[in-house]
Amino acid sequence: MPAYKAPLRDLDFVLNELIKVQDIIPTLPGYEDATQDIFASYLEAAAQFCENEIAPLNRSGDEEGCEFNAADHSVKTPAGFKQAYQQFCELGFTGLDCDPAYGGQGMPKTLAFPIMEMQCSANVAWSMYPGLSHGAYAAIHAHGTPEQKDTYLPHLVDGSWTGTMCLTEPHCGTDLGLLKTKAEPNGDGSYSITGTKIFISAGEHDMSDNIIHLVLARLPDAPKDVKGISLFIVPKFHADGSRNPVACGALEHKMGIKANATAVINLDNAKGYLIGEPNKGLSCMFTMMNAARLGCGMQGLGIGEASFQGALTYARERLQMRALAGAKFPEKAADPIIVHPDVRRMLLTQKAYTEAGRALTALLALQLDIEEKHPDADARQDAADLVALLTPVAKAFMTDNGFEAANMGVQVFGGHGFIREWGMEQLVRDCRISQLYEGTNGIQAIDLLGRKVLLDQGAKLRKFSKQIHKFCEANAGNAQLAEFVGPLSKLLKEIGETTMGIGMASMMDKDEAGAAATDFLRLIGHITYAWLWARMAEVAYSKLGGGDDAFYNAKITTARFYYAKLLPEVESLKAKIKTGAKPLMSLQDEHFAF
Repeated sequence: MPAYKAPLRDLDFVLNELIKVQDIIPTLPGYEDATQDIFASYLEAAAQFCENEIAPLNRSGDEEGCEFNAADHSVKTPAGFKQAYQQFCELGFTGLDCDPAYGGQGMPKTLAFPIMEMQCSANVAWSMYPGLSHGAYAAIHAHGTPEQKDTYLPHLVDGSWTGTMCLTEPHCGTDLGLLKTKAEPNGDGSYSITGTKIFISAGEHDMSDNIIHLVLARLPDAPKDVKGISLFIVPKFHADGSRNPVACGALEHKMGIKANATAVINLDNAKGYLIGEPNKGLSCMFTMMNAARLGCGMQGLGIGEASFQGALTYARERLQMRALAGAKFPEKAADPIIVHPDVRRMLLTQKAYTEAGRALTALLALQLDIEEKHPDADARQDAADLVALLTPVAKAFMTDNGFEAANMGVQVFGGHGFIREWGMEQLVRDCRISQLYEGTNGIQAIDLLGRKVLLDQGAKLRKFSKQIHKFCEANAGNAQLAEFVGPLSKLLKEIGETTMGIGMASMMDKDEAGAAATDFLRLIGHITYAWLWARMAEVAYSKLGGGDDAFYNAKITTARFYYAKLLPEVESLKAKIKTGAKPLMSLQDEHFAF
């Protein structure tokens, strides 16, 4: 597979021309020094690290995998992983957007997110080690006591300790109300934690001195279901260096991300420390889970970009047949396959989904920074509402599209894409998990429609719709944008009608919402991308004649492709939603026979 190159030009476009982070970020308290020059220097350093250090380890890490030693419950990561992680720590990336009070650099998420994308493109399995640690940092920072913060955060920030999230058990995944792991008070403020957790990403490895597990468990006499779950800090080693009885029991044998240690974690009266309030553990863990869901979306984006780069390079070089309209390169034995319409369809689909996904992640990163730092309470609430609404969209729509892009990358390569040495099939395998963990994409769809739309009678969705409406209204007379604004305005009205229809139907039958959820999420994903592509086209038109016309014309052309070839999917989505739950629920269980 061709070497990965960080898309720095497109990142610059999204951050500085589309989202215009420099109009906002330096005005937020604490971010005054986050200038455009600072952004550029960090992004360049991250690009060099990802291109030169972890991208070359991607295929070898997949082939070598992680090695489990049953005798001492240790795990050895693939060759080069530990050294790359140490370099990552030395460069200061583990504490990039962390609190300076604990050794962090205090940079905004609008800088951290693009760097996360680069890591996912270069080596998604490697990226998960620091990624899980950052989630543990965020949970402890948000909910820990001052003593817990002082004990754990400096080590998580400098990367000497890493973190995990331990939710899933053999009998429960999404339905955490069924979990059985127990927490017994010890009388000294600590608890004895006993149970088994599975599918724990980065659960055991040799890359750091300690691993801090955040574990969901039940206190004695806790309420049933999710109302009785508490969250505990369970370190592999205590602060005094003594070993805690928490150990890896096995590694899962997986379809992809083989270089990340997906562990079975056994807790045998391991000492843990309550974080947050008793029986409120799930709300504390959601600090980590929401970040992880955005991280999953970033995996879909990153892998989609990597697949696009590989497919584009191959399509320019691979000679097969002649263009249908006549030879484009008569001096060669055949034309490169990029001349063929179907190959261009796949490349443009990859490009359109990836570039819109990059714009969405920048938008969400900016909202997270505003939510955290803006002095105005209403601005913080508006930002929080937009993040809440679009997090399930980012997780599910971006990973579904990333998986489609990865599959198209294999297709562009033809038979060679099926062969391991090209690296394209690994991207398909690695991307598949992003649609499953941190809540399957079906769960994200239910979360979006049920919790984020219907539960508040569409208040968050209306706020978002107003932003799209204002854009359409402001550009109603813009002849250049008419091809985008017209369809976007029409779709916005239709989504309002569709949402109302689902709400009315679900009042009569709760299954109606469940039946519509997946199609509804994809519908919201499409209008989000369509809005972003219209905005990107607006910026591109304004920049023509400034010396980079090829780049800006490509933006306009890709926007047209999205509207012409991808956005029409909304018609089938609306039609499927209208059919309701009956086609799904009519068949009796016993008739699902074989």
